[in-house]
Amino acid sequence: MAVSFVARLLTLALGYACPAYDCYKTLELNAPPQVERLRFWCQYWILLAFLTALEGFAEWALPWYGEAKLALVVYLWHPKTMGARHVYDDYLRPFLTAHEADIDRGLAELRARAADATASHLQAAVALGRACLSEVVRRVSPQLLQATGSAGPAAVGQVQ
Repeated sequence: MAVSFVARLLTLALGYACPAYDCYKTLELNAPPQVERLRFWCQYWILLAFLTALEGFAEWALPWYGEAKLALVVYLWHPKTMGARHVYDDYLRPFLTAHEADIDRGLAELRARAADATASHLQAAVALGRACLSEVVRRVSPQLLQATGSAGPAAVGQVQ
């Protein structure tokens, strides 16, 4: 457990913080930014996103996933290996290219379902809000009528 915790901390530092800072330096400190360096960082972040998306399954399937991910992210960005180029160009890009139409179709369906679910949840929330407001008005209005009715119109006019 302690090894896993240390691996997660190192992954955050070496897999996210250091690359993010180097990416920042590429964008902000090189005038103009170097296109090949920006391409490399785009490849790195795409690969890291895929690793993160698969993390739930990978942690279940591989008990040593945290340590493997740490080694992989260092390999991907380290200046001596620049592994992101190799992994992206040789594995991920060919896979995505081959399945691009299916992925686009699946994402379009997912977006449509998310929009429908959001709309129906929003309608349900509005209906619930109206019902709650109606209930508040129903409970408060007799008290308001009673308070204004017993004080008389003259007393109400004085309060204003």
